[in-house]
Amino acid sequence: MPIMNEVKIDRSEIKEDFVCSSGPGGQNVNKTSTAVKLCFNVVKSGSLTEGQKQRILSKCASKINSEGEIFVDSRVHREQYLNRKDAFDKLMDMINKALVKPKRRVKTKPTRGSQARRLDSKTKHSSMKKLRTEKPSHD
Repeated sequence: MPIMNEVKIDRSEIKEDFVCSSGPGGQNVNKTSTAVKLCFNVVKSGSLTEGQKQRILSKCASKINSEGEIFVDSRVHREQYLNRKDAFDKLMDMINKALVKPKRRVKTKPTRGSQARRLDSKTKHSSMKKLRTEKPSHD
């Protein structure tokens, strides 16, 4: 299961559990286990480097328990294989988003022209406000 270009997670590291789903499906819901729960242990994973593990643990902290496990479930569809695919997609998306490194911001200085325009607009605005507050003199 490729997560990013160089990262692959071994399928054996992801535990699957199938449970009865609620919702539409009539009597079939009561006798088939269509909902899927996935469990992926980030801390014990052999597919991820230590840096990747730390990044996932910090970015997905609200979705990870104290043992370092991410739980993803899906019960949207009436078929087990569709819920399974949906749960895997959710897990991959979560890990992909956590492993994306933000671009570093390059500091830039404002140009002379932009500084001049800013000061000019401030001067115009100030003079307009002065005209509003000036009281006419009575001769």
